[in-house]
Amino acid sequence: MYRFLLSRQWVILTLLGLVMIPTMIKLGYWQLHRHEHRVANNHLISQNVKAAAVPVERLAAPGKAVPRKDLYRSVSATGHYDTAHEVVARQRTAADGQKNGYHVITPLVLDDGRAILVNRGWIDADGGLTALPKIPAAESGEITVTGRLRPDETSSSTGIRNKSGLPDRMIMLINSTDLAKSSPQQLLGGYLELATTSPKPSGAQPELIPEPDDSSIGPHMAYAIQWWLFSAMVPVGWVILVRRERKERITGQESRKSVPVAV
Repeated sequence: MYRFLLSRQWVILTLLGLVMIPTMIKLGYWQLHRHEHRVANNHLISQNVKAAAVPVERLAAPGKAVPRKDLYRSVSATGHYDTAHEVVARQRTAADGQKNGYHVITPLVLDDGRAILVNRGWIDADGGLTALPKIPAAESGEITVTGRLRPDETSSSTGIRNKSGLPDRMIMLINSTDLAKSSPQQLLGGYLELATTSPKPSGAQPELIPEPDDSSIGPHMAYAIQWWLFSAMVPVGWVILVRRERKERITGQESRKSVPVAV
């Protein structure tokens, strides 16, 4: 009664199931690895944000990429702002995720003559993206800032497509290599995401960017379990279909036997 398994339909169905099982198992492990990476990344961020600030010069250098181990590392820098080379990064959302605006990027010139880009925070676009917005004035004189060290932005890491022909002093990506072409100082690699300023600034300032959320682990573990459950359901479903097919064939044969033969 199981000879029907040799039919073309059942051979294709069986082969399809045999392909689906390892594929789903592999997809489950892929999601598991993404979960583990997210957990490890959150742990790294939490440690770096809470760590005591170190001078940014210890971790960053001109042309040097910020390594993953220093992601969001708490750093400090002392110097004066170079507002003549201040720019704004377009298409940035506020902390509430609702309003569109800019990030204000101001070079901080250090005592040794080099500079580090400082993301001073978010300002509203005021409905326009074609003219330079009104930027709250940066502090004058020597200041000490603390913040989080961030790597240079790229299109692949942010999903933001770079554009040419932007209005003057507007950029799409916060990238020290690109901005170094028009900077009179050597720029350290990466940039500093501002947290505090000493002495405290007077007057209105850009809205500070909040600390990264290191508590969310995402849905990857749930997706992994789902894929593994799906892989387990394939053989179960195959057995159910086989038994149903066998039962229907037996019922059909019995029905044919019970039909009286005309004389």
